[in-house]
Amino acid sequence: MTVRVGVIGTGSIGSDHVRRLSSEVDGSTVTALYDIDIERASSIATSVGAVAFDGPIDVIKSSLVDAVLIATPGETHAELTRACIEIGKPVFCEKPLAPTTEECLDILKAEMAFGSRLVQVGFMRRYDRAYQSMKKAIDDNDIGDVLLLHCLHRNVSSPSTYTSSMPFTDSVIHEIDTSRWLVGEELVAATVVGVKKSSYAPEHLLDPQLVLLECASGIVIDVEVFVNCQYGYDVRCEVVGELGVVSLDPPQSTATMMTRDHAGGVPPDWKVRFGDAYLVELQDWIDGLGQGVVAGPSSWDGYCATAVSQCCVRSLGSGHRETVDLIDRPAFYI
Repeated sequence: MTVRVGVIGTGSIGSDHVRRLSSEVDGSTVTALYDIDIERASSIATSVGAVAFDGPIDVIKSSLVDAVLIATPGETHAELTRACIEIGKPVFCEKPLAPTTEECLDILKAEMAFGSRLVQVGFMRRYDRAYQSMKKAIDDNDIGDVLLLHCLHRNVSSPSTYTSSMPFTDSVIHEIDTSRWLVGEELVAATVVGVKKSSYAPEHLLDPQLVLLECASGIVIDVEVFVNCQYGYDVRCEVVGELGVVSLDPPQSTATMMTRDHAGGVPPDWKVRFGDAYLVELQDWIDGLGQGVVAGPSSWDGYCATAVSQCCVRSLGSGHRETVDLIDRPAFYI
């Protein structure tokens, strides 16, 4: 069986997904595309033998499309995801599932009303081999009970449109999901701690920032987010247990961390660092669809990640610890 995929959004990540689905993922083909940039969508469609449509809903409703991949800006995700659910088409939605918890809850309600899972959220780190090795070590109790997680998320530079809340909704949302997945617990509180601002950050942007996340069991996760670090794309995670630690491989040496020109071992961007994970993620999605199953990160995972990221934004504004308000997990998502 070949799964015919319609892709909505052909920007940086969307065009990469089109390439993977059309030439690297077994069992898939791209048959329909839409982007607000009509010329770009038409050009990409021609290159893969797909049809460029005039609107995103046209892609969703097309008889040429078995499943939909959404790679548009986050504020469009809720409407497009619900449109897929309404007609029963599986949908892969890049993070965030939606910008607000209210929109996420609407998606949960629609999916539960449909009666089976249709939505997978694009938290690709779960498919990264290094993160999976960490998860196995935790699940196998190699390091004993987990006590702490130390995380960092650094980018070379940020767009001029980046605001001080966006590091939490666009970047740390990955650490939020990864932490939940690694320890198997929900996060219950967040505290954003102010730090000295980098002179390379735009005037309107607080950068770097530090957030402390708490689990009900007492596990604490600290996340440094620094979106103008200058030297490379640097993601790290160390899990501290009672009997030992497990961590992602560190950079090769401190000397390589100083400039982009000499950042050996440090990827230049997220595309390089997580390229393999994106491919494994899409292959898993397509394999599941071939068996009539959607088993990757769920709408519940998307809802929880948005709820925690919004909690971080509230803490940024208040300067205080804020609690995460989650509904009880529906049996549908257990």
